[in-house]
Amino acid sequence: MRYVSFRRPDGTSSFGRLDGQDIVELAAATGPHSLKEAIARGTLSTLADGARIALADVVLLPVIPDPAKILCVGLNYDEHVRETGREQKEHPAIFTRYADSLVADGQPLVKPAVTERFDYEGELAVVIGKPAWRVARADAAAYIAGYAPFNDGSARDWQRHNIQFTPGKTFPGTGGFGPALVTPDEVEDLAAIRVQTRLNGQLVQDQPVSDMIWDIPTVIEYVSAFTPLAPGDVIVTGTPGGVGDKRKPPLYMVAGDRVEVSVGAIGTLTNRIIDEN
Repeated sequence: MRYVSFRRPDGTSSFGRLDGQDIVELAAATGPHSLKEAIARGTLSTLADGARIALADVVLLPVIPDPAKILCVGLNYDEHVRETGREQKEHPAIFTRYADSLVADGQPLVKPAVTERFDYEGELAVVIGKPAWRVARADAAAYIAGYAPFNDGSARDWQRHNIQFTPGKTFPGTGGFGPALVTPDEVEDLAAIRVQTRLNGQLVQDQPVSDMIWDIPTVIEYVSAFTPLAPGDVIVTGTPGGVGDKRKPPLYMVAGDRVEVSVGAIGTLTNRIIDEN
């Protein structure tokens, strides 16, 4: 199944199941009122169908508009480690994003006014499906609600002010997340799926999920060892090589650009770039 969070034509927020070019609304007066709440209740697959709304008549929201935690994996593909010149460590590199950095499919990514080095990072995001605390790698798949494309828009100069990545990684409106939550049963061979990024139609990143240094079960085991994960929390699993900052000459995103992140059958996230007002 494919689930989306959206804003109705009257401006109120809701969620539903994609069905072709329509959304079958799943929110009910008695709840759940959001996709995150439905995941937390464990009722997502059993909710009664509500109104049918044309996809063209709504505004999509980030898949999970308000995750309590967004944890991102840095340096998770060998090619990206090599292009950065960094040393591979014994454990995953983890940094955080905030919920107000998220934007939906079809909404603009906002280039911060304080940087001229706004870079793309196409990635696969994982949404947690139930409380996860010190989960063993072998059990990790049972804690996944689904997947979605993600663009970890990065202000490279702010990222490198010091050894911590976070200042360059969580400016408001810089993290594309969508269009839909795709449940694991929809993905036949996750490892074979390619994470691809296109900037103005040019393919700039292209690697299979199997190239991850730390696979998703390992990341869930590691992250849940130091922080409890809740339904709706998001893990962004790292970007392939080919980032704009390491090209010669560098290739950064500027106002008017169109960036697309495709993750095989999971879908394609599309955002235009605008300048911060």
